[in-house]
Amino acid sequence: MSELAAPARGRHTMDQLQQRITDLILERGLKVGDPVPPESELREIFGVSRNSLREALKMLQAVGIVEIRHGYGTFVAGHPLAALGRTLEFRARLSLQSSGVAAQELVDVREALECGLVGRAIEAMDPERLERLDAIVSAMEARAERGETVRVEDKDFHRVLFEPIDNAILAELLTTFWQVYSGIHQSVETPTGETTEHVTDTAAAHRAILDAVRAGDSAAAARLLSGHFVGIRRLIERATEESRPGTGTLEVVES
Repeated sequence: MSELAAPARGRHTMDQLQQRITDLILERGLKVGDPVPPESELREIFGVSRNSLREALKMLQAVGIVEIRHGYGTFVAGHPLAALGRTLEFRARLSLQSSGVAAQELVDVREALECGLVGRAIEAMDPERLERLDAIVSAMEARAERGETVRVEDKDFHRVLFEPIDNAILAELLTTFWQVYSGIHQSVETPTGETTEHVTDTAAAHRAILDAVRAGDSAAAARLLSGHFVGIRRLIERATEESRPGTGTLEVVES
């Protein structure tokens, strides 16, 4: 029995217990979807009560490390960033009631991520994905002409744009950011929704990004992507103004 798996002496803090459980998962080489040892075994290994162990497992589930399936057991979780997305969404939406700093910081991170990696995406781009991007932008333009929201197409465009990098963590991060931005939009949505001008500008911005990608111009693509975030920054600024007494209503723009 390894030092890690030796029965614990003394009282665990909850943080220590969570760390020992994650260390055990790694030491045993468990993979996503594998069952974690049953509670009886974990209690014997760590020398803790059932209540303490269950509390630790619930906390690990909350941060996306394990998944508790009632009646079946506990398993290594497969989507660790889902919990992060919920936390970031809450922080961003909460910040809209005051300074909006947390929401703006998330925009900074997403902008740095996309602008920094678009060159690699262009290098690995293939004709099939270019066709998919073109179809997405065409659908976006058609919806914009009808004054309809283009959020689904916007999300799909960025997902397909970075698919060639073939990085699962990047894909999860982009999904997490969209979860956050969806929450921001929900917080500031107005009854009238987006204006035709806003969705038309969004469609035009994506057409320009696609043209730069098709031309293999990484610098132009990064510059256009950076400009694409002006709308969400403006939305956040106006949302924080809206939270103050005596301000008007918001017009929602695409991120």
